[in-house]
This record gives sequence, structure tokens and C-alpha cells, in this order.
Amino acid sequence: MLATIEGIEILDGADELASIVVQSDTAKKYKEAKKNLLQDKEAQRLIYEFSKMKEKYEEVQRFGKYHPEYKTVSTDIRVLKRDIDLIHTVSDFKKAEKELEKLLNEISGILAGQVSKNIKVPTGNPFFDNMSCGGGCGSGGSCGCG
Repeated sequence: MLATIEGIEILDGADELASIVVQSDTAKKYKEAKKNLLQDKEAQRLIYEFSKMKEKYEEVQRFGKYHPEYKTVSTDIRVLKRDIDLIHTVSDFKKAEKELEKLLNEISGILAGQVSKNIKVPTGNPFFDNMSCGGGCGSGGSCGCG
């Protein structure tokens, strides 16, 4: 832990930033969507059913197509997953979760960029994450050390 005055100032700034994020419309929408999802009895029932079915699915996957229930369980879990995804409280929650993740990723990118443009920060988008320079200095890439 940072014990210097500078360290304390950085931590205070982080607390202030966290407070701003928590008070943002994005975070409020996320909390509301989560509350609505948790109160949706049908969604919770299906999510519970899905978690139970997932255990069975993982067991079947160990043996693959040679398991006698492979086709049935694979189909059943896909149908249940689709049914869950079609529930409006689930889709609303997923949308709010993605928006909050996007905000947090943007903040991380800004902070990292202020330190060095070469710091890699996950964007939440595999396409862009894979475009960042890899292998470090001396790997022959276009990244510079600095």
C-alpha cells in the first residue's frame, strides 16, 4: 500500500472517481436493472434451472457425442438459454451491464493512456484487444518502448 502523501492523494482521487461512477446514470441503470432481474421470479426460476442443466451439460460434454444424452441435453440447454435471453429483465440487465463495462473500460483506457500509450488495457472487445501490440519490445512489432 502506498504510504506517501502522493499515494494518499492518488487513493483519494480513486475514491472520488469511484463515487462519480457510482452516481452516474449508467451505474444507476445497472443497479435498477439488476434489482428488476432479481425480483423477476420467472427469470430467477429459469436461471436456477439453467444452472442445474449446466451441470448436466458439462457432464455430457466430457464424453461428447458418445454420451447417450448428448443431443438431448445440448438441445435443451440451448433452448433454455434462448428462453432466458428473451426475458426483458434479462436483456435489460445484460444491456445495462455492457454499458457499465464500457464506461469502466473507457476510464481504464484514459488512466492508462495518461501514464503511457503503450500500456495495454482490455477494451471488452476481443477484436481491439488483439490489435494491441504484443510480445513486448524487441518482438518486431510496431510498438515502441517508453
